[in-house]
Amino acid sequence: MGIQFNSGPMVKRHNYQQNAEMNITPFVDVMLVLLIIFMVAAPLATVDVPVDLPSNSATASPPPTDPVYVSVQADGLLFVQEQEVLLSELSALVLGITGSDRETRLFLRGDQAVDYGTLMRVMNTLQKTGYTRISLVASEELEP
Repeated sequence: MGIQFNSGPMVKRHNYQQNAEMNITPFVDVMLVLLIIFMVAAPLATVDVPVDLPSNSATASPPPTDPVYVSVQADGLLFVQEQEVLLSELSALVLGITGSDRETRLFLRGDQAVDYGTLMRVMNTLQKTGYTRISLVASEELEP
């Protein structure tokens, strides 16, 4: 007895047609969900002016080697470093101290009793002079 081989044509059990197209429906669904999320979240991220509240419990970042402080006292007196200045003379004095380097970070310190409008007038004066790197200084919050 010998081994017999079937020499007839091979018969396919399944006749599936090859589909080379990618199903993009799940991809489109995911992209639409992401689009909706970004459309909802985008208006929440448009605040340009960072504000530090008077007390801050976060760890303080190390100050630069020679920071420039602009201080507003409770009675409205304005100081650059230790020198008293009028609001109309603020731009000239800050330009002199920073050497006209408008990339210098300025630290704006305001007493809690100072009204918001006074701080905004000082900040607007500095921004009109060309200083865009203005940080508001807060005191560290002491833990009980």
